[in-house]
Amino acid sequence: MSSLQDIASCISGYDPNALPVAQAREFIARLVPKVQAIESLAIRSALGRVLARDVVSAIDVPSHDNSAMDGFALRGTDLVDGAETLLFVAGTGFAGQQFNGVVDVGQCVRIMTGAVMPNGLDTVVPQEFTKTNPDGRVRIPAGVVRTGDNRRLRGEDLARGEPALVAGRILSPADLGLLASLGQAEVPVYRRLRVAFFSTGDELRSIGEPLDEGCVYDSNRYTLYGMLQRLGVELLDMGVVRDEPAALETAFNQAAASADAVITSGGVSVGEADHTKQIMAQLGEVLFWKIAMRPGRPMAIGRIGEPGHQAMLFGLPGNPVAVMVTFYAFVRDALLAMSGATPEPMPLLRAVSELPLRKKPGRTEYQRGIVSQAPDGRWHVRITGAQGSGILRSMSQANGMVVLHHEQGNVNAGDLVDVIPFNGLI
Repeated sequence: MSSLQDIASCISGYDPNALPVAQAREFIARLVPKVQAIESLAIRSALGRVLARDVVSAIDVPSHDNSAMDGFALRGTDLVDGAETLLFVAGTGFAGQQFNGVVDVGQCVRIMTGAVMPNGLDTVVPQEFTKTNPDGRVRIPAGVVRTGDNRRLRGEDLARGEPALVAGRILSPADLGLLASLGQAEVPVYRRLRVAFFSTGDELRSIGEPLDEGCVYDSNRYTLYGMLQRLGVELLDMGVVRDEPAALETAFNQAAASADAVITSGGVSVGEADHTKQIMAQLGEVLFWKIAMRPGRPMAIGRIGEPGHQAMLFGLPGNPVAVMVTFYAFVRDALLAMSGATPEPMPLLRAVSELPLRKKPGRTEYQRGIVSQAPDGRWHVRITGAQGSGILRSMSQANGMVVLHHEQGNVNAGDLVDVIPFNGLI
């Protein structure tokens, strides 16, 4: 296992006191381990779980050439070029009941969607394009269909021996259907990642406790709970831990022994009077960063626990918005990687900034915004007002985060900016 300093030595220009967001992500990607335990689940229970092994199709899907339409199956060579085609109907093919009769030249078969294509026929004309003569012949206008149209080929979706799903994929509703189409009742997945989290600070009170003067209710555990729930991990909520060395040491030890990752909020800023940083450093190998970002500059990263079982530690800032921003900037992808998933970058939407935005080059800024579609079809974004890292309402009102990149400067009204939409995050 590489030490944190060994990993840092691989990061060009690494400086813990002025760390760009991209370098912090690179460091974390090199640091986090992946769960190894695998379990087999019924596909109904596998939604949102991480696939542990490639799934290879044992059959062709579909298993036969079949019709993509209700209509009439025919030979493409029977179509009259540039003129109407007239064909007699030899019979009917239903889904699940193959037509096995002989179809002569100049004949067609009435066919339903999903029915196996009769031998020798290669084209389907949709029913709505046809008319039937009194003598029973089907009339097909010129040009409404070409040879091979509306026919699904055997193995078109998946061929036998072809990978259907690749390990590291977070299983979606469509994936469950795909597995069912292969006749696969169970699927191998990684066990759920276990994540412990707690807040630190003497000023914090839990919901239901009296709010003494100078104290605030702890909101960070609830936003963390919501964000972690979307990742499908097992949660251990350890509440609020007071700023006392013994209480902190107990909490960190219990969390590290019970979980794969530990997330805390508060106690990592420069000059804080509490003991959180001291206990973190005492119980493991931990680095304290000042990241070139706003909000969310202070952060701790490392490993804590006993040599036989060390948990990843993510020490986040205490301000509510900074907790959410640093989670999405760093922790989300790290937890997905630890879960065995292949993290994909969060989608960026290009939107027109309705107002000028002040920005200093040399740091990444995340501003909360409301994205809407203008009459011209383009996306526009406006900032939700005051952007202080303690104003949680700015996150609640927003439907996306405007990302002002490291080298980017001031933004003029009308300029395009990148936005991470909130909807769709895992």
